[in-house]
Amino acid sequence: MNMKVYVEGGGDGRELRAKCREGFSAFFRKTELAGQMPRVVSCGDRKQTYDKFHKALTNATNDDFIVLLVDSERPVKDTPWLHLKNRDNWDKPPGATDDNAHLMVQCMEAWFMADKETLAEFFGTGFNEGGLPARLDVEGIPKDDINNGLRMATRQCKPKGEYHKGRHSFAILGRLNPQKVIEASPYAQRLVDTLLDKASA
Repeated sequence: MNMKVYVEGGGDGRELRAKCREGFSAFFRKTELAGQMPRVVSCGDRKQTYDKFHKALTNATNDDFIVLLVDSERPVKDTPWLHLKNRDNWDKPPGATDDNAHLMVQCMEAWFMADKETLAEFFGTGFNEGGLPARLDVEGIPKDDINNGLRMATRQCKPKGEYHKGRHSFAILGRLNPQKVIEASPYAQRLVDTLLDKASA
């Protein structure tokens, strides 16, 4: 099975998109997917991600499994496709199933909240874990609270400085412990379980 994950992130620059691909690939490589890795396609903003996913799904063969992976941006109360319809007015493409749509709830940085030890190691001197949201249900933390917490926790860090999405996010992602993320985030577990299931099909 040829698996491709069309992921939101990387902006418009070639260098940042490469870092996005590297970060997600490093994360997947530390799961049971090692040896049967999906190809990560960094797509830029969420609309570009959906459009590229839609085109890839339309052109897919029976040997292809195409995944859309975007931030949910808010709590998820419905199936992924219904959530994306209500929030973004995206239709489920013909031939798509629930297995094709996956969400980072409520944003990729929620995964960081599951592995604060790695955050501390990454930022080093000056890191203040007390600035981060304390709640354990990482998918319930509002996106703004996560972003504000990251700024608070890192504003005294040297030499890396205050958290910056483009400069730091994908480097941190590649260092995370996936087991901690999967244990804290049901939607992360759903993503990895789906890929493992398709890889063994």
